Amino acid sequence: MASTYNGVASNESWENLRRPQTADDGINVGKTERLVSGIAGAAVIALALRRKRLRGVLFPLGGTLLSRAVTGRCAVNRALGRNTAKADRVSPVARREGIKVERTITVNRPREEVYHFWRQLENLPRFMDHLESVTVLDEDRSHWVAKAPAGTKVEWDATIQDEIENELIAWRSLEGSAVDTAASVHFRRAPGGRGTEVRVSLKYNPPAGK
Repeated sequence: MASTYNGVASNESWENLRRPQTADDGINVGKTERLVSGIAGAAVIALALRRKRLRGVLFPLGGTLLSRAVTGRCAVNRALGRNTAKADRVSPVARREGIKVERTITVNRPREEVYHFWRQLENLPRFMDHLESVTVLDEDRSHWVAKAPAGTKVEWDATIQDEIENELIAWRSLEGSAVDTAASVHFRRAPGGRGTEVRVSLKYNPPAGK
């Protein structure tokens, strides 16, 4: 489903809502890239075994690819400030029956503005009808109140699990919450300068079933 939204982002400062820097474990290659690197590295080494004249070039290249696959670390990614492993850190909802929703919309605003509007979580009830309120507790944690059947409400606490500025926000409910939920929002520039494509992936297990 695609739609267009022309809302205006809040003017409130975002500095107090950004997550602090954490220690980097050095892993900056995602699972898919590691698999591809492993296959490519093995293929390059196999070719080197057949081509004696090229072994001086192919063996180091194959070894680098295999090392990239095994360790998940890449010097080129680090130099470019690129980290494809971050998306792998988004925790899914527990593996049991639940509901998954995925939607993509086009927002007629710059990507940075749309990201900052979403990052201020108190804005979410403005366009998510089932939410009554989201209250930010600190840099990572927030308290959610949602509408439930028969005029009731359900509440839970959630935490930001991963974040790439202007690209990704991912969060999930804390252990023991009334609602078991996890979500991620990806932001990318829409083709043709049409604003920003926002892809939302939401999984949750309702407390009273579907």
